[in-house]
Amino acid sequence: MNPSTTQTLLVAANGLGTLVSAGSCIAGMVRPGLILPRGTAVNGGTRLYAHAYGARAIPLAAVTLALLATGDRSAAAPVLAIAGLAQIGDSAIGVRQRNPGMAVCAGLLAVLHLASAWWFHAR
Repeated sequence: MNPSTTQTLLVAANGLGTLVSAGSCIAGMVRPGLILPRGTAVNGGTRLYAHAYGARAIPLAAVTLALLATGDRSAAAPVLAIAGLAQIGDSAIGVRQRNPGMAVCAGLLAVLHLASAWWFHAR
């Protein structure tokens, strides 16, 4: 596969992953119980966590999407690395909360973002 095709695929995959992540964040802000194990009650702390999470995730998603849209590989690499590290944290939270969807999805996005950051940096 030539580098231009690879870059296009990585931009599309990371853009889609970023949109999924941001959408999940917004869904969690609207319905904070989505992040909790089944049967756990939503309280003020849950709502605080969901909104604090959104305060980080939404701006990071916006910056990531903007850089992917502009095609600036040199700026995209460090932002994707940060996004990947954030997804590692999200995956760990998913494991701790016994939320397999969050754990697996965030883990896969971490791999995608970090591998893409490496690819963009190397080129």
